[in-house]
Amino acid sequence: MSANRPPVLAAGALVWREVGGKVQVLLVERTQHRDHSLPKGKLDPGETLPECAAREIEEETGLTISLGAPLGTTEYRLPDGRDKVVYYWQAKVDDDAVSAAAFSPNDEILALEWLPLAKAKRRCTYEHDVTVIERFEERLAAGHAETFPIIAQRHAKAADPFSWEGSDASRTLTSRGERQARLVAGGIAAFAPERIITSNAVRCMQTVAPLRQLLGIEPKVSSAISQEAHDHPELHPRDEVERRVGKAVRKRRGIVLCSHAPVIPEIVTAVVHATDALESQRTHRASMLHTAEFTVLHVSAGETPALVALETHSPRER
Repeated sequence: MSANRPPVLAAGALVWREVGGKVQVLLVERTQHRDHSLPKGKLDPGETLPECAAREIEEETGLTISLGAPLGTTEYRLPDGRDKVVYYWQAKVDDDAVSAAAFSPNDEILALEWLPLAKAKRRCTYEHDVTVIERFEERLAAGHAETFPIIAQRHAKAADPFSWEGSDASRTLTSRGERQARLVAGGIAAFAPERIITSNAVRCMQTVAPLRQLLGIEPKVSSAISQEAHDHPELHPRDEVERRVGKAVRKRRGIVLCSHAPVIPEIVTAVVHATDALESQRTHRASMLHTAEFTVLHVSAGETPALVALETHSPRER
């Protein structure tokens, strides 16, 4: 990477579907370059990478997608000498989504093309796109092409507990915290969770308010994932976090759990246990969240749930 200038960040997705039991992936032909590649685009100010990926796919192809597990990054040098890093996710679409997509050739994208995996790799202009398709092929072979998200979110920046006159649970978000909550909402929504569970602390309920507006899902308020439950386990069922996460895994249901710093590791550990995964430095780091950060744990939707990937995102404050 260039030491002089920060890299250009972009995001995209390997969009796939099944036709007659066969997998096809979507390539775009760019109007000016007349090349064939996976759809992607540059990050907007204040945007998280998952939000960018979902937005760019919709803008370039007309498809509304929900992101699955990440497929890593590609890195290359731009003609002006700057480095570019592109983040990719896998995203399955069905016939209804394809039929509803409104696309017409424009000055950016000339055409869309659905191709079988082998033909798509031959059609790609750039080897780094072939690499992403090959990563997806490995997921497909392992039975992990379809996943659902368990998302652990720490509440945004709240009022100082040492100067707050009310109870700890009544502390509200600061203006910075309100901004953080808005900035991360689109990134979480990009994974299309089906349910939102929040601690009964005001700061947690305020944190998920922008997400509620985006998804149209009424959050379920729970004292089981509160700071009080962690500090006074004798007053709350000790296995409640494990029970809630285990239920989501069994039902293959994507959920968001908005809670507090000491509770986030319990949520991550519960996912590890529910998927028979191993705790590691990666899962430990994924549970150590700063305010408003969120970790997405991607669980295979196959017959046997498995922890396929995990990723952590922060509000991109300017």
